[in-house]
Amino acid sequence: MSLRFVVTGTDTNIGKTIFSAALVSALGASYWKPVQAGLEEETDSEAVARLGQIPPDRIIAETWRLQTPASPHLAARLDNVRIRPELLNPPSIDGPLIIEGAGGVMVPLTETEIFADLFARWQIPVILCARTGLGTINHTLLSLEALRQRCVPVFGVAFIGDEHMDTQYIIGTLGRVRCLGRLPLLKPLTADALHKAFQENFDTAHFQMVNP
Repeated sequence: MSLRFVVTGTDTNIGKTIFSAALVSALGASYWKPVQAGLEEETDSEAVARLGQIPPDRIIAETWRLQTPASPHLAARLDNVRIRPELLNPPSIDGPLIIEGAGGVMVPLTETEIFADLFARWQIPVILCARTGLGTINHTLLSLEALRQRCVPVFGVAFIGDEHMDTQYIIGTLGRVRCLGRLPLLKPLTADALHKAFQENFDTAHFQMVNP
């Protein structure tokens, strides 16, 4: 079985697409965003391709592309589309694969299923992206609890933001989770800056040891 990870977050707009771009690049992986909600601005697939400098043949087309930038269950309703979770199966490809969810762990995919339910069916190790700022301890521990209640394998937490050593330590300790590293906020955010920051703050070899 090829190396596979699901990248999810504690909330929306925390930087999980940026982290995904760096991880896809570092592992020479392919990228798949099952559901994209919002098409007017740059999509997550386009951002990963740009920031990770990923060729088109390693960006797998989304299964559902929804026009409205909202939670997938609402975007689908407004777009008059029916999302069928049973059809969302990770693509079989050669080589590593990074799958990115939408928003946080508990975001509704449909009116009866959340993303954590989808992850439970897949049983692919999850990397949880978390902010380092105020409120992240609560959000991260709750997200970890939600994943574990559904028997989702958790590979580790990737922090995004300024360094807060106590916050990172207490999440690792109370959450009983591997802390993979911290991606600093980058200004300007360029492909070269992202590659450099990831190499300096994460050990790529750790991602080769999938043992949740």
